[in-house]
Amino acid sequence: MEVSRIRALRGPNLWSRHTAIEAVVNCPAAERSMADLANFESAVRARFPAIGALEPVGHQGPISIAHVLEAAALALQAQAGCPVTFSRTNITSEPGIYQVVVEYSEEDVGRLAFDLAIGLVNAVLGDEPFDGAAAVAQLRELDEDVRMGPSTGSIVEAAVVRGIPFRRLTQGSLVQFGWGSRQRRIQAAEMDTTSAVAESIAQDKDLTKKLLHAAGVPVPHGRPVSSVDDAWALAQQIGLPVVLKPQDGNQGKGVTVNVASREHLEVAYKAAEEIGEVMVEKYLPGNDFRLLVVGERLVAAARRDPPHVIGDGKHSVRELVDIVNSDPKRGSGHATSLTKIRFDDIAVARLGLQGLVPESVPDKGRRVILRNNANLSTGGTATDVTDDVHPEVAASAVAAARMVGLHICGVDVVCESVLMPLEEQAGGIVEVNAAPGLRMHLSPSYGKPRHVGEAMVGNLYGYGDDGRIPVVAVTGTNGKTTVSRVIAHLFATSGLRVGMTNTDGVYVDGRQIDSGDCSGPKSARNVLMHPDVDAAVFETARGGILREGLGFDRCQVAVVTNLGAGDHLGMNYINTVEELALLKRVIVQNVAPSGYAVLNAADPIVAAMASVCPGEIIYFAADRHHPVMATHRAQGKRIVYVEGDCLIAAQGAWRESVNLRDIPITRNGSIGFQVENVMAAMAAAWGAGLNWDAVRRGLSSFVTDADNAPGRFNVMDYRGATVIADYGHNADAMRALVGAVQAMPATRRSVVISGAGDRRDEDITEQTVILGGAFDSVILFEDACQRGREDGEVVALLRRGLEGATRTSRIDEIRGEFIAIDTALSRLQPGELCLILVDQVEEALAHLAKRVQEG
Repeated sequence: MEVSRIRALRGPNLWSRHTAIEAVVNCPAAERSMADLANFESAVRARFPAIGALEPVGHQGPISIAHVLEAAALALQAQAGCPVTFSRTNITSEPGIYQVVVEYSEEDVGRLAFDLAIGLVNAVLGDEPFDGAAAVAQLRELDEDVRMGPSTGSIVEAAVVRGIPFRRLTQGSLVQFGWGSRQRRIQAAEMDTTSAVAESIAQDKDLTKKLLHAAGVPVPHGRPVSSVDDAWALAQQIGLPVVLKPQDGNQGKGVTVNVASREHLEVAYKAAEEIGEVMVEKYLPGNDFRLLVVGERLVAAARRDPPHVIGDGKHSVRELVDIVNSDPKRGSGHATSLTKIRFDDIAVARLGLQGLVPESVPDKGRRVILRNNANLSTGGTATDVTDDVHPEVAASAVAAARMVGLHICGVDVVCESVLMPLEEQAGGIVEVNAAPGLRMHLSPSYGKPRHVGEAMVGNLYGYGDDGRIPVVAVTGTNGKTTVSRVIAHLFATSGLRVGMTNTDGVYVDGRQIDSGDCSGPKSARNVLMHPDVDAAVFETARGGILREGLGFDRCQVAVVTNLGAGDHLGMNYINTVEELALLKRVIVQNVAPSGYAVLNAADPIVAAMASVCPGEIIYFAADRHHPVMATHRAQGKRIVYVEGDCLIAAQGAWRESVNLRDIPITRNGSIGFQVENVMAAMAAAWGAGLNWDAVRRGLSSFVTDADNAPGRFNVMDYRGATVIADYGHNADAMRALVGAVQAMPATRRSVVISGAGDRRDEDITEQTVILGGAFDSVILFEDACQRGREDGEVVALLRRGLEGATRTSRIDEIRGEFIAIDTALSRLQPGELCLILVDQVEEALAHLAKRVQEG
């Protein structure tokens, strides 16, 4: 078995909507059927009993080693506690080659699971040991390290329920919700609207106390101290017992409460001093409560009890702590609902106040306190008391949060009970926390869990708001870039700032911010992260979907221009147009339920994609009488077609028209493929809900010059001759271009062409077969990048297509694109036409523009 490639599919993909690891696995003949390997299945189960059923899914035939790899990678993650359910093994057209796809919830964990699954299979094949339990433990540990903590995770889960998209910006807790100009960001339980000033105030406990006191909120007496002696002097002044804590701290680190002796104070001072400047406050007797304020309301409250053990008359305190810490609910971080009890100097000092030492065996039923600090991070427990909070206590907590300036705030209250106002029981607010932990509310030790993530999300986005901007995805064989540019122009005409990706680059609000082929998911994600984007248009190429999946979870409009005879066939195990359609239709499968798929009704494979669309369909085709069009309209649904010299958008009896003479790129409707491109763009604008007046303005002002749509039928005049530059590079594009140039008058026609080496031989040759019947002379040039071909190989294939050409009488072979362009221009006479099929679009157009200007 050989694994030749492993990819992470980070968005909806060919196989599913799940994020997944995809691997190409090559199995020799002996490994293509597990039944042919003696005792293989029993050996696998002996090493990893949890592997589950080994059976082919979605195909008939034997279970290969690749299928075992799939099952192992999924089961390893499931055993580690990862929420994964999807996997698949696809048998490719090449014997022994399989595509293994396994869902992951965390990419690092998914990759490790795949590596461990490979290790399991190889161990069986080599008759070597494999420790399944250790593998699962390794995955679980990694998962706990890389997955979102409970606070961040609860907010993300609440956002997902509401359909709000999210993106994790770091391996930590920084998360973006929404897209573009609608985006918001959180870091754990802290919002992007929380000011650094408010956070700084919350960290300064002395300043916080002064502000709360000024607001009439009860707080304990105390101040910062400079030494142990100063601390002891203040403690005697305000009266023992006292609390020592860092002036700038969190999560209960360095906090010691109920300090009643000089010895205890010295230990407590040392613990606080390790964190920062030390504060001493009057100890308030009672229980420790955490009140969670979000926005202007209290959303949860919990009583926190200090870490403790209950004596059984048999075990020592140290042994009881070990027993409690063995509970699987207790861990060392925030991944578990409880934290292990710390047994340190502070715990020993607290035992001393109870007349105990670590080796003491407390009587059965005796409650032994290990810390007065009740934070969960020190091993304490939490009991939900949300329904018990008195309105005045809640009001004090909200006032404290507002005084500090926090949108999400953890307010620590010490009092006997939250059932009565603080003033009536000598209670007070002892601390205010930015980015409070949510574990105690999400999974309290006792009581009702509170879905506090919902409150956080509600504070970010109002009811019914999903934080999304309009997203249009465009794919197909030809016309993708032009259609994307027209749609982006229509959005811009409507007053929106547009982010666009295509094979020329990335554009935001009319400014290019990246260059090159940017039709993949990485560029799409970058646009959705840009704060100046109100709407996004993504050219979505096959390569990006194969490589990584989509860069978004769903789109409002998906456009499939055409498939025709296809392109790039024979690559990545996609050999037929039908297989290509399965890939291209991924954007259709991920249309929002309230969105639209815009499909070419005249292309039967494209039209059939309607069956997998969760939303509605808008069909387009020149002929409104086409059976697909007529049936769709009869059902009261949307279509776009040509009628006379107008484009018509119709739904039932309603219709809207745009005259073709007002759409420059169609040249009064004479360029058929541009008419199709405009119909697709017009339908997309309709699906996106744009105003029809804005659509008309946009179509009338869009031109395909070299600046606005480089390499997309750019028409120029050169010494009385017509020069057309286009990026067409497949047989369907050649047919469309031939149809367009034949509608333009010319005394003689010439063409300059090369070919991309990553096409099949027959696909390269077919292009010149088509051109040979429409052009008088052909200049063949060597492509700048032969993509795996030998020098001269592509030109030879192109020349082969011109054998027996009905019109071409002259063929030249030239090395170098610019030289080929210059040669063609030097031969042009007034009234002639030259079609230049550019390879290096930006450079070739710049060179051509210079020559035309020199004229």
